[in-house]
Amino acid sequence: MNGLRISAAQINCVVGDLVGNLARIRDSYDSAVLQGCDAVVFPELTITGYPPEDLLLRAAFIAQCAMFVEQLASGIGTTSAIVGFPELHAGALYNSAAVMRDGGIVGVYRKQLLPNYSVFDEARYFEPGTDIGQTFAIAGVQVGVTICEDAWSANGPMTAQVAAGAEVCVNLNASPYLRGRLQARESMLSERAVQLGVPIVYCNLVGGQDELVFDGGSLVVNSSGAIAGRARQYEEDLLIADLHDLSQSRLEPTFDAVREVYEALVLGTRDYVRKTGFHDVAVAMSGGIDSAIVAAIAVDALGPEHVHGVLMPSRYSSDGSVTDAALEAQHLGIETYTVPIEAAHGAFESMLAGAFAGTTVGLAEENMQARIRANVMMSISNKFNWMVLTTGNKSEMATGYATLYGDMAGGYAVIKDVPKTLVYQLCEERNTRAGFDLIPRAVIEKPPSAELRPDQKDSDSLPDYAVLDPIIEGYVEDDLSVAELVALGHEEATVRRVAQMVDRNEYKRRQAAPGVRITRKAFGKDRRLPITNRWPG
Repeated sequence: MNGLRISAAQINCVVGDLVGNLARIRDSYDSAVLQGCDAVVFPELTITGYPPEDLLLRAAFIAQCAMFVEQLASGIGTTSAIVGFPELHAGALYNSAAVMRDGGIVGVYRKQLLPNYSVFDEARYFEPGTDIGQTFAIAGVQVGVTICEDAWSANGPMTAQVAAGAEVCVNLNASPYLRGRLQARESMLSERAVQLGVPIVYCNLVGGQDELVFDGGSLVVNSSGAIAGRARQYEEDLLIADLHDLSQSRLEPTFDAVREVYEALVLGTRDYVRKTGFHDVAVAMSGGIDSAIVAAIAVDALGPEHVHGVLMPSRYSSDGSVTDAALEAQHLGIETYTVPIEAAHGAFESMLAGAFAGTTVGLAEENMQARIRANVMMSISNKFNWMVLTTGNKSEMATGYATLYGDMAGGYAVIKDVPKTLVYQLCEERNTRAGFDLIPRAVIEKPPSAELRPDQKDSDSLPDYAVLDPIIEGYVEDDLSVAELVALGHEEATVRRVAQMVDRNEYKRRQAAPGVRITRKAFGKDRRLPITNRWPG
């Protein structure tokens, strides 16, 4: 293939940071030039970051993007750069890739297959491209250029490009992480390369953007379908391939499935905190497993000096909860503040004594404590400009086993999409990596409890998590009905109870902090159900 050397520049863009993104592109381009590359492929919508969402509706934003693309192209030399950008052309907006060389733009590819499902809303903004069989000559090689979804269809644009003479296909991506996605990508690309009989260079975005995490893992697949090159996951990388000599050996991924999730949570937390302008975070440490894993993730994301634990014992807190939280903070090397809430709790009870007279103590009194703690956390946040990380998991968010304006209050919900059963696996994985019980064994083994009343256990209000989580997965992620879940072997009364909890707590989730998406369907943009809804399921 005439010795074509091509690189995939896997960079961490920031949505709307046109100046910063331009600098990131130039740095990677210069590095590729120094390493003798003929072409550098960048991720989808490199100039803007992904997804730019309704920024694309602003004419001034699109005009600035065009200006930055021209500015970038003017500095490109004999090494070609293939860069994603939003292109206003003939009165329509396209998700495009500019092929730049010798100080200018030598051609443009416009994305043809626009995803409009799950977290993707591209039909809201873009028109599909229509150029069939378009190729670009780079260093004497005909190159087909496509963007993300274009590669997933067996009858997509790549087929026409190869028929028109493309000797290699490149694909610009912003493919967000979820469990199992890496394997799905590899399988699809291997199938496509064998189908087309040409190698494929797949350049993915890396970094966190609100609830999405882009895990990188850019790939080069040879014409036999073997993985010939792999960029690192969860960090910036420059993957270089000599397409005339692609190895037939398969390179294995670095992480197992649980560690992949952990690293996605770390990257999503780091980028959300930093890209929104914060440096430090505060975590309410209860001595429970959820706050333990959130604190560990925060330390791995930001460093221990940027994580602050807050212990807020109440009259119902066990001695073990306080000591377990303090021990984990010691293991993590983070400072802690202890703010007992009894004084505020007693004051609230006195204030409400008249209004609550003659009633039975119950949920209102329990939630009072969670809301006092939220006030403490937000006061600390305001005082020191620290972002509050909430600690609720997906099992709790699904069933409403969380207090609105209480433990749900904060800036980012790190494990919002992590089922409780997976929380345990994450703790064990992190301890294995640490080589000791970084998260104390007592934290992992104690029965989970909100500790809002004497001897309270999660199991008083919820099915066992081993029973609950598969039902939530089926009902939320797979959109199965109650009848379909029962047919799979779940107990009908339990399924109906769980479905009712999920449905009636939609209003809570609409007010929850954003959090890292790791499953097929997270609460948020993934799942949009009416709050007022009487369909029985």
